[in-house]
Amino acid sequence: MDKPGVLTGKLFDLTGKVAVITGSSRGIGKAIAEQMAAHGAKVVISSRKAGPCEEVAAAINARSAGHAIAVPANISSKDDLQRLMDETRKAFGKIDILVCNAASNPFYGSQLDIGDDAFSKILSNNIIANNWMIQMVAPEMKERKDGAIIIVSSIGGLRGSEVIGAYCISKAADMQLARNLAKELGPHNIRVNCVAPGLVKTDFAKALWDTPAGEERASSGTPLRRLGEPDDLAGAAVYLASRAGAWTTGQTIVVDGGSTC
Repeated sequence: MDKPGVLTGKLFDLTGKVAVITGSSRGIGKAIAEQMAAHGAKVVISSRKAGPCEEVAAAINARSAGHAIAVPANISSKDDLQRLMDETRKAFGKIDILVCNAASNPFYGSQLDIGDDAFSKILSNNIIANNWMIQMVAPEMKERKDGAIIIVSSIGGLRGSEVIGAYCISKAADMQLARNLAKELGPHNIRVNCVAPGLVKTDFAKALWDTPAGEERASSGTPLRRLGEPDDLAGAAVYLASRAGAWTTGQTIVVDGGSTC
């Protein structure tokens, strides 16, 4: 480890690290995977469909040979997620960084109208699945006395919503999950944090911005006067995964163009 105060230019270097990133075939997850690979990490691209995962991995390998593999997995399946971890270890030998990015939001409307199945799916995929994955990687991180876990939450977890209420509940719970696990895993030098994006122009959030009027309305309340792009979130994830974030844990880093200020 570098001595404190010595400037080596390696604060954000991820060389030798292995990162599993869920929901990384597009959007925020893809941007995180690309930037982590650019900073030296081996990355595992994962989402439900094999084709898009393989395309992203191939593009990364075209720039940095051998730095990416594709392992499709559905976050609603504990068996799928265990296979994701097992295949990662088979290919790269270990898992240093876990980014819980994949999430579900099958309902848009009043909290009073949401059905039990939709509510349960949101809570299961956005909270319980994250805890599954952390349980799967924590033992080896504890053994090595090193690890970084990043949960992609949302500013929805900091405020109410009339249309995505259940999603916001799940994202608030993710922030508490990070705080709990930071306390538990901190003595083992494992850092657990959240990144909370504002509204980012991804397919996942299309219902909130996919018209000129919707984008204008959403961006008008943001001091930077624009919506986020996936790359706007990737830097925060690299920070939390790298030596630069070595003394940051249990935190939620808001990246929202100032909309919550």
